[in-house]
Amino acid sequence: MTLEDALTALRTAADPSRAEGQARYHKQSREVLGVPNPVLNDLTKEWRQSLDVPARVSLAKALWQTDIFEARIAAAKLLTQARLRPDDGAWEVIQSWLPDLDSWAIADHAMMAGQKRLTADPTRITAIEGWTSSNSLWVRRAALVITLPYAKKNNPKPEDLAIREQVLGWARSYVGDPEWFIQKAVAWWLRDLSKHDAARTRAFLDGPGQGLKPFARKEAAKYLPAA
Repeated sequence: MTLEDALTALRTAADPSRAEGQARYHKQSREVLGVPNPVLNDLTKEWRQSLDVPARVSLAKALWQTDIFEARIAAAKLLTQARLRPDDGAWEVIQSWLPDLDSWAIADHAMMAGQKRLTADPTRITAIEGWTSSNSLWVRRAALVITLPYAKKNNPKPEDLAIREQVLGWARSYVGDPEWFIQKAVAWWLRDLSKHDAARTRAFLDGPGQGLKPFARKEAAKYLPAA
């Protein structure tokens, strides 16, 4: 599977009638082909099955560099796999994408790939902490999206709880950030946490979370039981 093969498959699956609407919805200035997400899922699953890990990483890197909307999402999907050994190359590539993040759909898919690499090696949280001081709102937001698995654990181990508290510390520093996408990301993290640790979520909202914008507080408390 070469880059040319992958691009041919994407263009063959393209739906020009969808492309304009997708570009408008996702606020894209880059090329958008109009490939439906289920089709991207099927294509990338096929590619993962036919490629070894180094070839998968290489193709993901090449797809991302085309700057085509669906190619970047496909690049992320290629690396969204729990068991990926060795995975240092994949983690390096995912980190290299950070400066290019500029919209939620691409960023979220990239960070879904990143979630798998973080849970495979939680020591990577040290590198992620550096993202929280980035000048890019998308990189700051990525620090919360990539750590979402730690909001969702039902029976967290002590090391999981330590990471959870570390991320809540980042969220505390984000409370005063006026960017809508940052406020939304904090709310998203707390909303997911509330399904697994309502008490900790409520404590955050009663404390530093009082500084969140009203829409974010409402979203974060969406699944909290009535006090």
